[in-house]
Amino acid sequence: MSTKGALPTSPADIRSAIVTDATQQSPGLTANLPGSLIEDIVSTDVSAVVQIDQARIDAINSITPYGANAFVLQQMGAQFGIPQGVPTNTSVYVVFSGPAGYIIPAGFNVSDGTYNYIIQEGGVILTGGDTNPLYAVATQSGSWPVPINTVTQIITSVPSGYAITVKNQIAGVAGSAAETVQSYRSRIINAYSSAGQGTPTYIKTLLGKVPGVQPRLISVSAVSGGWEIICGGGDPYDVANAIYKGILDLSSIIGSTTTARNITVTVTDPPDTYTITFVSPPQQVVAVSCIWNTTNANFTGAASVNQLASVAIINYINSIGVGQPINTLEMTRAFQDAVSSALGHLYYLTALTFSVKIDGVTTLPSAGTDIIYGDSESYFYTTQTGVSVTQG
Repeated sequence: MSTKGALPTSPADIRSAIVTDATQQSPGLTANLPGSLIEDIVSTDVSAVVQIDQARIDAINSITPYGANAFVLQQMGAQFGIPQGVPTNTSVYVVFSGPAGYIIPAGFNVSDGTYNYIIQEGGVILTGGDTNPLYAVATQSGSWPVPINTVTQIITSVPSGYAITVKNQIAGVAGSAAETVQSYRSRIINAYSSAGQGTPTYIKTLLGKVPGVQPRLISVSAVSGGWEIICGGGDPYDVANAIYKGILDLSSIIGSTTTARNITVTVTDPPDTYTITFVSPPQQVVAVSCIWNTTNANFTGAASVNQLASVAIINYINSIGVGQPINTLEMTRAFQDAVSSALGHLYYLTALTFSVKIDGVTTLPSAGTDIIYGDSESYFYTTQTGVSVTQG
């Protein structure tokens, strides 16, 4: 053992130990005659023991969040109550308008004209004529953007005489695939660093446990007068419960200055009730146009480069944390890592430019930087149709 973990035994030492044990049982044994049956058996045994010893090394060195295999990582997650993320459906917060007192039950069905969404927790239209934002989940799996004011159709029948309308005042959260081992490992490491109740890391850990919450859509930041907590995905009551458990002073929570983004939930810990506000991050749809070229006049793999680069750019954009900017240097690196094998060598890549649109508006990097900023409370999202990669 060393500071780097368990160390393997050298093949020479393993061979010596095998021969010593065999000689003790059969004095006079000669194990180094080339081509002999005994030498062949010894060599085979050494190879087998080397593999067994390496398996021992791998098992010991995997008892760490940095090197754990998928199975051990899940056991570590069980210690913290953090399961690996499963696929989640697209979700959106909607507001119903109509006569005060009208009840919107759980299971109410609304639509954007293409996809249907089911209300998870019922609500009631308040005196002002609107409900609080109600959480709705898509009825089918998949990932797609839900722009503001697109969920406007009511599918569930409403009795005649009641003029009920619906709309989403903030963009929805696109569904997610099963969590990767790399992402899960990152959350486990983050959990190990949770110092104690009330710290941002601890609150992020609790929010990360909530089913449906996407880790990149969690932010706990200090703002003037308190803390702003941003959380995308998950049932609002689960999210509020995580915040309640993780923060010491609930009065220090401050919502967004754009009130439509605020989700306010009341939780009860008998005999007391607490009002908890968090921010549902809006979605900013990104379109990227990438143009590249090569000095290799005989290169015929442009289609392969375009496909590989497109996937890499999509993955990069959809991995950026809420409120964080697009870094064109990072996007360049993602492009290069993806296409280096297809090009043969990055030496042949001679031109690479990006043009970025955010919500349909061409957006340039901030002066003197390669950073493209969006809204500080929003997150970026793109799809295959939003990324264009061409040689030119």
